[in-house]
Amino acid sequence: MKIKLIGKNLDDIRPYLKKYGLYECADDGEFELVVAHGGDGTLLLSEYFYPGVPKLPLRDAGTAPLCAEHSYDRQLAAFAEGDRQTTLLPKLCGEFNGERLSGINDVFIHNSDRVGALRYRVWIDGELYANEVVGDGVGVSTVHGSTAYYRSITHSIFKVGMGLAFSNSTVEVDHLVVGETSMIEVEIIRGPGILVADNAPRSINLAVGDHVTIRRSGESAAIYNLSAFMCPCCRLLRHPNKYEERIICAALSGRSGEKR
Repeated sequence: MKIKLIGKNLDDIRPYLKKYGLYECADDGEFELVVAHGGDGTLLLSEYFYPGVPKLPLRDAGTAPLCAEHSYDRQLAAFAEGDRQTTLLPKLCGEFNGERLSGINDVFIHNSDRVGALRYRVWIDGELYANEVVGDGVGVSTVHGSTAYYRSITHSIFKVGMGLAFSNSTVEVDHLVVGETSMIEVEIIRGPGILVADNAPRSINLAVGDHVTIRRSGESAAIYNLSAFMCPCCRLLRHPNKYEERIICAALSGRSGEKR
């Protein structure tokens, strides 16, 4: 199979890829799969650069130790034997003045002046939700992205819909989860601001009076074997002091009664 390889420490993974019949194409060649070797950010970037092409994410074992179940050999052997559980991750899009940014995790509007707050209004499905919010910004998250930036702002996650989060607002504004078909509109009252999506290198500058809409894009990212990439046992090896994740790992391994 012809692939495009993206990430860091690529020489570490190349011998394994060839072993299981995955060959890098030339720079201008056609490919059927993108292998994202790294962490969550690498996966996000792989979708940014190659949208619509299926992704196989593999954590970089040099920076993120892998559990015995998810070594390079085990993951790639399973893939070569046809184990290709596919997860379709919905994408969000932020639009302004004909420009558009898409993300798997989230789309956010931030203050671009770090010493000045952003002022903005928010509508949900055409109804005014917040007349004036002062803070660092506002954004919308997918279910997948709820464990990332959304969680760091709200200290919560969600399982359905889209999450609306307000970052460092001077007056408390309720974070909330809206339906998957909802449309969020934001007007900049005092800027400047900046529209971003995931960790994409491109952004859109915003000024006073600009209106941005954020909604589901109707597109999705096809990810193979995402559960292996998100394995809590592998995560435990990266964050060994997290008691909650040790319990999860033990339960998944069927050894909850053992000392760890």
